[in-house]
Amino acid sequence: MDHNRFLSFAGKQAAKFIILIVVISMVTFLLVAVSPIDPVQMNTGQAAYANMSLEKRAQLEQYWGVDTPVVEKYTNWAKDFIHGDWGTSLRFNQPVLTVIGERFTNSLLLMIVAWLFSGVFGLLLGIVAGVYRGKLVDKIIKGYALTLAATPTFWLGLLMLMVFAVWLSWFPLGFSTPIGVSITEATLGERLYHLILPALTLSIIGVANIALHTREKVIDIMESDFYLFALARGESKFTAVRYHCFRNLLLPAITLQFASISEIFGGSVLVEQVFSYPGLGQAAVTAGLGGDAALLVGITIISACFVFSGNLIANILYGVVDPRIRRGHGLG
Repeated sequence: MDHNRFLSFAGKQAAKFIILIVVISMVTFLLVAVSPIDPVQMNTGQAAYANMSLEKRAQLEQYWGVDTPVVEKYTNWAKDFIHGDWGTSLRFNQPVLTVIGERFTNSLLLMIVAWLFSGVFGLLLGIVAGVYRGKLVDKIIKGYALTLAATPTFWLGLLMLMVFAVWLSWFPLGFSTPIGVSITEATLGERLYHLILPALTLSIIGVANIALHTREKVIDIMESDFYLFALARGESKFTAVRYHCFRNLLLPAITLQFASISEIFGGSVLVEQVFSYPGLGQAAVTAGLGGDAALLVGITIISACFVFSGNLIANILYGVVDPRIRRGHGLG
């Protein structure tokens, strides 16, 4: 990759990212504006809202910007955002960046554990299924992966919660720390103990696509000339898989793993809700239900950055794997 082509590629990606940020911020403000949810009633409670005076309602409606036109809201937010001010969360009564900073650490820890586990476990299952194609173990793994691919994340989370937290009492019912213990006071062991069940739920969902894609790649490699030639030279099946199949799988597997970041991130929103895990996903749902546009846009932008970075790395690795893709991206 020469210097000019790299700058061209970087410029195109930066332009795509800026357009992406502008579009998702506009759409988020529009969705909050057309939402039938009354943020005042949602955040004060139905009973308190019913007993509230008209003057107090008007005051809170002004505070939440209920009657402010969406264009004016977005323009004011965009001006502040350009200057580095992401606004104040009306729901949490804190700067948006503060809320995101506190929640992002929890979400990142959850997603990293799930991402690594799903990648390693999915790769191993895919290799076994491909090597023993058509046999019982392959059918079991395929059935397992296809079932998981069609299973709603929230349903699996509820099932895991019911079995392992309620019936067996192996894990806590939720949260990132024991009840009554702040995150600064909780030990690493306590945080990991509360992390295991939501991370396991999230990673189980992510295993399916990786296992199925890896299986197909293994089958392609085992039907290739260089693999058949290795067998013809007298190499055992295990040796041929180890030295020829695994090496050719490694880079595509890493590429697929980075491409799965968006799936892991999307699943984390539902998992955090089921397990009451205080991460970005739970904060996004709270912001959406409460009409907190500033916080919702901030979380959406952070989410877009996270997913965009994963897809960008995957695109670059795709170019490394396949020269035709590299030339299409202007990288080769």
